[in-house]
Amino acid sequence: MAIRQGNKWSNAAFAHTLRTRIFRQPPRTLESVAVKTWEIAPGETSTAPPAYFLPNQLERVTGWAFAGEHPRRAMAGGSFVHGATRGFLLKDVCLIDGSLYKDNAYSWLLPRTSVWPQLRVDCEIDRGALFCTASGNKYFGQWLMDDCVTYSMASAEGVPVTTAQPVNTHTPDYENWLGMKPARLQSAYFRELVMFDDFGQNRHKHLRFRAMSDQLLSHVNPKPHPGVFILRGGTGELRLLHNEMQLAEHLRDRRGFRILDPSKTDVQTIVSTCAGARTVVGVEGSGLMHGILALQPGGSVLTLQPPDRFVRVYKDLTDRDLQYFGFVVGQAQGKGFLIDPVEVERTLDLFPA
Repeated sequence: MAIRQGNKWSNAAFAHTLRTRIFRQPPRTLESVAVKTWEIAPGETSTAPPAYFLPNQLERVTGWAFAGEHPRRAMAGGSFVHGATRGFLLKDVCLIDGSLYKDNAYSWLLPRTSVWPQLRVDCEIDRGALFCTASGNKYFGQWLMDDCVTYSMASAEGVPVTTAQPVNTHTPDYENWLGMKPARLQSAYFRELVMFDDFGQNRHKHLRFRAMSDQLLSHVNPKPHPGVFILRGGTGELRLLHNEMQLAEHLRDRRGFRILDPSKTDVQTIVSTCAGARTVVGVEGSGLMHGILALQPGGSVLTLQPPDRFVRVYKDLTDRDLQYFGFVVGQAQGKGFLIDPVEVERTLDLFPA
C-alpha cells in the first residue's frame, strides 16, 4: 500500500526549532543529505535574442522582482547558462506543517500554520516524489510553469506529493486535463523521498513543457488568430493598470484580439480562447501563463510592466521555447500605472511577422 494512514509522532520540527533558535545552528539543505544524486538532463549554454521594446522603456524602470539586478542586461540578450535537471533520493524524511525535515536539514514549502511546531504525522509513505515548490505554492503562474512540468518526473519515481493548501479555482480542471493525481498532504513520514532540482531552462524542461501544452490543446480545436489580451484587473498582488479594458478593446477593434478574463471563466473557455493565438498580451503576472501554455513556437508575448516591479521571468520561457518576448513599461499614476496604446501597437509591430 503506497500511503498508510496513521497517527504517528515526530519531534523533527521541534528539534529543528531547538537547533536554529536556541543553539543557533544553521540548517543544512535537504539535497546535502541525499543518499543518492543523479543527473536527469545536462545543463547547457544558449544564446538568447534581445527583447523587443521601444527606446527609453528601460529608463522608466524603478524596481524589479525575482531578479538581483536591473533588467537591462537580460533584455539585451546574449549568452546564458541553464542548470542541469537533477534528482535526489532521501530516506526517513518528515513533512510537517508545510516544511520538510531530515535530521538537521530543512526545506520550507509553506508558511507555518501554528506558532509551535507540530508533532503529529498523519500518514506513512514508502516512496514519495515531491513536485511542488515554495514559489509554486504561492504563485499560480509558478505552479503552471514549474510544478506542473515537474509532475511527470515525480509520478515516474513514486507517489507524486504536494502540500495541502487551498488551491486556485482553476487548479482542479488543469490537473484533470493534464492527468495529474497528486497526493495533497499536511504531514507525512517518507521512508524514501525523491526531490528534484528542475529550475534550469534546459531542453529537457522545454520538451516536458511542450508536451504539457500539447496535452491541453488536445482538448480543444485550435484555429489561428491574431492574439489574446489577458485581463488581470484587481486579482492577486495589486498591479493595477488603470486603462486595462480600454487597451484590450483597442487591440480587439484594431487588431482582432480576443479578450479573456480568467477570473470569470473556466479552463475549457480559457484554453479555447488562447489556443491558436499568435501573440499573448497582458499585465505581468500569473494570468499570462494561461496564454503562454497554449502559445506555439514562433509566437510572441508582450508584457505590460509596472515601472516599480519589472519581471523578466517570461523572457526565460520564450527564449527556451523559440518564441519572442517584448514589453512596454507604464507610467506610474496613483496606486497603479498607465500604458500608452500607441506604444503597445508600435511594439507589436517590432515582432517578426
